Amino acid sequence: MSTPDRQNKEYDIAVIGGGSGGYAAARTAASEGLNTVVIDGADELGGLCILRGCMPSKTLIESANRNLVIREAEEFGLRAEAGEPDTHAIIARKRRLIKDFSDYRAEQLQDGRFDLIRGHARFTDPHTLEIKPRDGSEVFSISAKSTIIATGSTIAVPDISGLEETGYITSDDVLDQEEVPESVIVLGGGAIALEMAHYYEGIGKKVTVIQRSEHLLSGMDNDLADTLQEALEARGLKIFCGTSIQQVETTEDGLKKVTFKHGDKETHVEAQEILCALGRKPNTEHLQTDKAGIELDKGKIAVDKAMQSSCDHIFGAGDVASPFEIVHIAIDQGEKAATNAAKLLRGESADSFLQMDYRMKLYGIFTEPQVAAVGINEIEAEEKGIKVLVESYPFNDHGKSMVHGTEHGFVKLIADAESKEILGGSVVGPEATELIHEIVVAMAFHATAGQLATIPHYHPTLSEIWTYPAEDIADA
Repeated sequence: MSTPDRQNKEYDIAVIGGGSGGYAAARTAASEGLNTVVIDGADELGGLCILRGCMPSKTLIESANRNLVIREAEEFGLRAEAGEPDTHAIIARKRRLIKDFSDYRAEQLQDGRFDLIRGHARFTDPHTLEIKPRDGSEVFSISAKSTIIATGSTIAVPDISGLEETGYITSDDVLDQEEVPESVIVLGGGAIALEMAHYYEGIGKKVTVIQRSEHLLSGMDNDLADTLQEALEARGLKIFCGTSIQQVETTEDGLKKVTFKHGDKETHVEAQEILCALGRKPNTEHLQTDKAGIELDKGKIAVDKAMQSSCDHIFGAGDVASPFEIVHIAIDQGEKAATNAAKLLRGESADSFLQMDYRMKLYGIFTEPQVAAVGINEIEAEEKGIKVLVESYPFNDHGKSMVHGTEHGFVKLIADAESKEILGGSVVGPEATELIHEIVVAMAFHATAGQLATIPHYHPTLSEIWTYPAEDIADA
């Protein structure tokens, strides 16, 4: 890492935040030949995905998945008994893996392509950033011709009566939890909430999920959410949707109690712990965006598809500016933001700016069964007035998945009603986060359902299930 002269150093591009989006922006800016600095004030280098998101959560989930296989051994004529999971060993494995990932990212951030400042930044004017170093040394300022904000997001905790007094944990806590409670109430029905619920139940804990909306996974098609709920309930999770939390309190015997309305009835559940997983909020609070003339939209940096903010030379990337809090999208945004910033500094027209294309927005949820989706769903098609053809096929009527032991789930294709070009696809079932990529590739080439149907698929495989809805749409 090159050590910058501190006071009043001038840069072409300053990147605030060294996570996935910020690093992508910095490496792209450096490749454009621009004098670049990354400012990161987090306790550890690496960003959300590596340290507290994608990678650590999937490491814990993999342990839960292996335990589920043991629990299901008898169905396959095998003798195995699931003992008490060693949660200390689970967390130790997670720490080893995440250290490797984060160490590599730290090396990338310090390999000399750009400066790295460990501190917290805020705007004092559109071209000046005041830096408060993590080491407690004197506050100083730098200037930048262009800035890319990639400060990510933090866990949001709503104001629920009694929650603070009773106490709760977040997904950050779960990822380092060596002593695991025997029972957990999960507040929330989104991806993080359900993945953590799957982890807890997968290692043998009693789990209750309380969701405000009428369905799990708000924003996704209801048939996906309802099928996932059915599958999770079959495993033993209790799930309440369409709720309104009234009160959280501690019982006389030390349990945590959540009282809520479910339909017309008031009910309650008790558990040793409460996991609050009700969303995240963008990290803009301490940036002093007003001093740079940056407009916010519900706390996020308001950007166009070029990732350009209301202040022309300031761009955003990742959770702090994105309509989708997904790491591969954050990387794409960071790369495009840096490329466009370079174009701006070279005096190129805004007409040449790269634009984000969310046509193939991609989701994956690592529950068991998994859920994945790409492109538009039925809800969005109806909202946009797009006439579509929709066909699905269940896993429990498909040879390889029947051998696999799959009882719940299906694949679904959505195509334009006239051209029959594939506009979206979704899966709830085995290996959904892998299977969805067949539709991602098809959509990347603007394939029709008929073209997908004629592509050879080895038999028996899970992936050949896509040919059935593809054929139905092609023949429609």
